[in-house]
Amino acid sequence: MRLLVSPRNMEEAREAIAGGTDILDIKNPAEGSLGSNFPWVVRSIREMAPAGMEISCAIGDMPDLPGTASMAALGAAHAGADYVKFGLLGPKTRESAVTLARAVVRAVKDEFAEVRIVVAGYGDHLTGNTIPPLEVPDIATASGCDVAMLDTLGKRGSCLFDHIGPDGAARFVDACHDHGLQAALAGNIGIDHLDVLKDTGCDIVGVRGAACEGGDRSSQLRGHLVRELAELVRQG
Repeated sequence: MRLLVSPRNMEEAREAIAGGTDILDIKNPAEGSLGSNFPWVVRSIREMAPAGMEISCAIGDMPDLPGTASMAALGAAHAGADYVKFGLLGPKTRESAVTLARAVVRAVKDEFAEVRIVVAGYGDHLTGNTIPPLEVPDIATASGCDVAMLDTLGKRGSCLFDHIGPDGAARFVDACHDHGLQAALAGNIGIDHLDVLKDTGCDIVGVRGAACEGGDRSSQLRGHLVRELAELVRQG
């Protein structure tokens, strides 16, 4: 299991690097769960990051607008992302979700074949009226994505496991692996969830709040908290 930490600026990126994150996941929490940052921020962090460190870039909780999604995805790839990540907020059917995801995949991989595409669903899908979590691995496979992820739209008062439980998360991971995908889990994940996450067999765990002062994702990300998480992720 690898640790993905989500800085919002250069200062936080330096903290995440110092703490030993495996993947830098650049996002803008002010614009949502998978809020997109600016291309110049992504480019600056890419240039500052150590050689070999992977960069993930969120491009948004996407409405059902394949053209918009594909243009944003290509911009993220040009800015230096190794992973381009987007959420299925707008699509309400498998068909529309696959259409959107295929547009993202084509936009990126026609020019950057090595960049991996991450499609995210939401554990709190009933609240957001989004695609059910266990449909996401099939959508990822049908569209040519590389990684399927579960996150949450809401970040206050609940976490991923409050919505789908450990068994639901494990079924999601198993479905990903059955399809030959990497599986990523996020959604207000705390340090006390790491053992459960390891039991699911997921490949990537994503955090922000757990790496911030006071566990508040709107506060400052700190290297010593990243280091504590990284050490626990790598144990056993």
